[in-house]
Amino acid sequence: MGINVEETHFYTSALATASFMKKSSPRGGSAYVIGEPGLISALYDEGFTMNDHNPEWVVVGETRNYSYEKIEHAVHLVRAGARLLGTNCDTKDRMGASFVPGCAALIKPIEMVAEVDAYFVGKPNPMIMRTALNQLGVKRADTIVIGDRMDTDILGGMQANITTALILTGVTKCSDLKRFAYRPDIILPTIGHIVPGLHPSDADSSN
Repeated sequence: MGINVEETHFYTSALATASFMKKSSPRGGSAYVIGEPGLISALYDEGFTMNDHNPEWVVVGETRNYSYEKIEHAVHLVRAGARLLGTNCDTKDRMGASFVPGCAALIKPIEMVAEVDAYFVGKPNPMIMRTALNQLGVKRADTIVIGDRMDTDILGGMQANITTALILTGVTKCSDLKRFAYRPDIILPTIGHIVPGLHPSDADSSN
């Protein structure tokens, strides 16, 4: 694709969650995590330890390592005072020709039983967009948010006043656009259609 990407160019919802927690608790703290090793590693890097007894935070991310026992324990910890965080608002993720539960679906039982609302750090939260821009050292005018979901990727970019591109190989299809009051700036069939210097005038936005 002619795009030079290095490890330092990646800013994930796990990194954003760890950064948010660090700002809220500068001295670090502890967390009970339902998620994958990448999330746990990001929290460790910001000075947080894992604690399944009396943590300050319960953090839920994308994972296949999910069980009734973990839900039950998370509910107990949240009701005891731990703050509940979700890394992103995705209700489902594409897996081949089907879908699997996303973070928002996994965290919902905890919210319902503990009777609290989780705070979601990732898209469409504008905070992750602002932090990513600062982290990468780029301006809004030189940035494009590319994603396959209208309700997180495109909404997040729009709310951060960044050009957006919807890729149709993921969750949102053209037939779904009528359900949304907003539109992406660009619609592309596949990620392979992204080229350096892409501009909204280069593609039909179907507005």
